[in-house]
Amino acid sequence: MKKVWVKVDPKDKEMVLTALEGGADGILLLKGGSSQVKKLGMITTIAPDGDLIWGKEVIPWQVKGQEDVERASAIPPEVILVIEVEGWKVVPWENLVAKRSGIYALVKGYEEAEAALGVLEKGVEGVVIDTHDLAEMKKIIRLAKRECENLRLEAAEVCRITPLGLGDRVCIDTCTKMRETEGMLVGSSSAGLFLIHAESLSNPYVEPRPFRVNAGAIHSYIRVPGDKTRYLSELRWGEELLIVNAQGGTQVTYVGRVKTERRPLILVEAEVQGGRASCILQNAETVRLVSPSGDPISLVDLKEGDRVLILREAGGRHLGQLIHEGIEEG
Repeated sequence: MKKVWVKVDPKDKEMVLTALEGGADGILLLKGGSSQVKKLGMITTIAPDGDLIWGKEVIPWQVKGQEDVERASAIPPEVILVIEVEGWKVVPWENLVAKRSGIYALVKGYEEAEAALGVLEKGVEGVVIDTHDLAEMKKIIRLAKRECENLRLEAAEVCRITPLGLGDRVCIDTCTKMRETEGMLVGSSSAGLFLIHAESLSNPYVEPRPFRVNAGAIHSYIRVPGDKTRYLSELRWGEELLIVNAQGGTQVTYVGRVKTERRPLILVEAEVQGGRASCILQNAETVRLVSPSGDPISLVDLKEGDRVLILREAGGRHLGQLIHEGIEEG
């Protein structure tokens, strides 16, 4: 899990409280003040008088050239380096992450944090936020925490399969090559989203398209980063999406293209613990759901009694946000 520290003055109560409430893992205090911060909430402090000792267990490190990268790699890996790269160039970050663990990036804004968290796919181990902009701080914390979002998928039993007529369905082409068991969560109700497998498997009809998910009817919800949903009809290129695997692990990707076309549809309903969920998909053999064991199941092979993975949630959604009120969808 990515760590997030916030660099603050212990006298700035508003910043400390925003960091605590936002879910930061630690408070960086250059001159001390741990006891003052801990009066406001339980959190790790990185300071001369903190839980982690600033200047000993955690060391600031400025990178101006490759020689600074080489010297950093010689420091024992148990020491955490808070790195500041002059000019924010990508290559030094790649070299640092490739050479040692324990790299934290000092970031002043969202774009810097996004770059650091994505370096060489695995990213830095943590970010240290250095800004007085409270909204920017919260935005960066949300970014770092969602990188490791893990969802609890459940097995639901298919109880109804009904071919429908023509309708508009949405194919999502992403900027990521998806692997077996990976896809996206889609459904007619936000209370039950089905794991729809990517078109990453070989078949006799078309070449695999591992960047694509044939996501279903245009009205459907799709899970996106930040514990939100969107309508398939709303998606546009460049927007963020959430790839999910059969174990509930996630990663962020981006919309490369959205294709809406008129195709024959099929309704699938599934039941779990007395509740029902449904999704409407293109009626095609290349569209697959996922079994609890992680095996893709083509719609042409799906039958009542089969078990498939879904994400269940209590409550409904308003503008994509989960809310707890009397919303019924059916």
